Amino acid sequence: MTHIHRGFLPGLRTVVAGLFVFSVVASLRAEPLPEWTAKIRTDHPRLFFNTDTWPAVRERALGEEREWYDSTKSRVDRLAKELEKVDRPEPRELGPEAAWSAFVFLMTDDTRYLDLAKKCLDTSLRFYDECFEQKKTVNWYSTSRVHATMAWDWMYNHLSEEERRDTMSRLVKAVDRVLKARPSIYRENMSGYSTGFYGVRNSQWFIGCTAFGTGIETERVNQWLVWGHDENLKMLEHRKIACGEAGGGASPTLGYIFGAYPWAEQNYFYTWLSSTGENIAPDWPHSAWLSRYVIWNWIDAKPAPMEFGYGDTPHTSNLLPIGQLYTHMANIRHLYGQTLPEAASLARYVQDRLPGQGYSRSWFIYPFLLTNLEKSPPAASPDDMPSAFYFEPMGQVFMRSGSGLDDTYCLFTCGGILSQHRHYDALNFVIYHGGHLALDSGTRYLEFDNGQHLANYFAQTVAHNCIVIHQPGEPPARYWGGTVEGNHGGQHRQLGSVLKAMEVHDDYVYVAGDATACYQHGPVKREGRPDLAEKCNLATRQLVFVKPSCFVIFDRVAATDPSYRKEWLLHTAHEPAIEGKTFRADHRDGRLFCRTVFPTDAVLQKVGGPGKEFWAAGKNWDILDRGLKPENKAMMGQWRVEVAPGAARKDDCFLHVIQVGDRQLAQMDQVQPIEDGTSLGVRITCAGQPVTITFATTGDLRMEMKNAGH
Repeated sequence: MTHIHRGFLPGLRTVVAGLFVFSVVASLRAEPLPEWTAKIRTDHPRLFFNTDTWPAVRERALGEEREWYDSTKSRVDRLAKELEKVDRPEPRELGPEAAWSAFVFLMTDDTRYLDLAKKCLDTSLRFYDECFEQKKTVNWYSTSRVHATMAWDWMYNHLSEEERRDTMSRLVKAVDRVLKARPSIYRENMSGYSTGFYGVRNSQWFIGCTAFGTGIETERVNQWLVWGHDENLKMLEHRKIACGEAGGGASPTLGYIFGAYPWAEQNYFYTWLSSTGENIAPDWPHSAWLSRYVIWNWIDAKPAPMEFGYGDTPHTSNLLPIGQLYTHMANIRHLYGQTLPEAASLARYVQDRLPGQGYSRSWFIYPFLLTNLEKSPPAASPDDMPSAFYFEPMGQVFMRSGSGLDDTYCLFTCGGILSQHRHYDALNFVIYHGGHLALDSGTRYLEFDNGQHLANYFAQTVAHNCIVIHQPGEPPARYWGGTVEGNHGGQHRQLGSVLKAMEVHDDYVYVAGDATACYQHGPVKREGRPDLAEKCNLATRQLVFVKPSCFVIFDRVAATDPSYRKEWLLHTAHEPAIEGKTFRADHRDGRLFCRTVFPTDAVLQKVGGPGKEFWAAGKNWDILDRGLKPENKAMMGQWRVEVAPGAARKDDCFLHVIQVGDRQLAQMDQVQPIEDGTSLGVRITCAGQPVTITFATTGDLRMEMKNAGH
């Protein structure tokens, strides 16, 4: 058996409370600035590089990253030509361009680029003012405003005192009034340390850091410097807990933690180093293990890697979001190559596998800072990694038969401490083999137009491969995007499930979880009627993955009232074909067979197709379709099979056998039920090997397996 490490998870609220209280108390007492502020350099530049590190940055731009620098300079030259006859361009977002131009000026000492940087900065500042006057957001991200701050910092020594003061004061005002706007400006991202931390509030650290000690807007600059420092430490503490010792991020939805989320950490590491000389990245090793989390989420496919589609993933393609990954992995190699060589080796492995091996333009400065990149270790193949891994804080167990095109991949959801972009999906499973055969359904495509779909279907238990228990009149489970109008027998809590067991062997993986608490909604007051009692006393799932292609899934469900109908759900990309107690479903090159073994009186029906693609709580939560292709819709899972007991009972046990393969798989291997009064099970053949698996029907979640190579 392979040992799976499960790190200690301290209480998140307790960890960050101390920092919050300290900040509030210090503010109320008007105490002097913290001692650490004395570490901030008095000269400029301070953001991302300084006078000491600039020679190495410049050398890298002219050496290893010459192609990246030439590309940046070409962009600047094109912009210069566009604006050469325009003294005062119309307001527009040119913050990044201001930073590009300032950087090229430092590289060339050509004042044309200095003038262009000033023009871009002024144009952006007027754009920020215009947005505020029109009560519109500048951008969901702080990136433009931070780049404007970088431009000011890098030009500092080449600006007059009047230019410095005027420009920084305008920038402070532009950010300050957005922060204070009441009501808040629509779609102005105010995210804090527990989410992505890449909205406008994030700008305070950069402005505070570079304007500190300049005598410009001193009160706010000092406040922002201290707030930014404290908030970044809260972020790092939060993410340290979210990642545990294994890896992960502040959300299990990959578009976030493989996209913009790492920026906040990396930017703070780089700017704290450049402004104080202290390298704190090794103090926060959790950031390096994003490389491991990437590998376990990676499904090998052509022409590009895919993902399971967990959480608030749009489900239009389920392609792995790789746009930022090459850069993120480069930063891991640079920051941790010496202190965490294993994580850096995995990062190099990820880089080598990416179909597009190039840096992201979002933060153009990163490649020039990677002065330790070539010192990091070579790629290390993860072939010797186990066939399953539990990311405990993320609440995810990943299983696989291998890491190639013909392998089977499975994600089982249980446990976890993060509700950010997580659905009501405890004990859900997703299976991939040549295609998404058992998938998460629904979408956040055009989320502002399809908000009711997002809230009423996509995030709800009915959209996942779970069990629903229908209690008349039960309260809705709230979610963002729209107003939840009903509940299709789903869960009420995103958190609360517990992984009870996990075993990893050479030939099989076994997991067991309890999600009873997720189905319990607590006291619910209804006008004109007594409180609604709980609907569920027990909801557990045991899953055995018999490598390379078979799954045996056993569920115990106890309703508080026999009239509460139970349904076991499995979602498919295309219409399934049901024959007796067995159904078949295909997607791309893969095929799934699923047989209901227990209950013996089970009734199978399929739900989906035109007008019922996303059926829940008595209606179809249709989506606005603006050019979606058939495959995009297939990835949203427009069909499901519902398995319900044939008679009303409080207690039911469901046992299903799933076999996956390619499209040449004509039928399932033999499945024989086992029933002896205290346990239920099956005899199956997987990869030519006979296997017997039994589960206890009461008491502890016990599983016995025989003839599986041990």
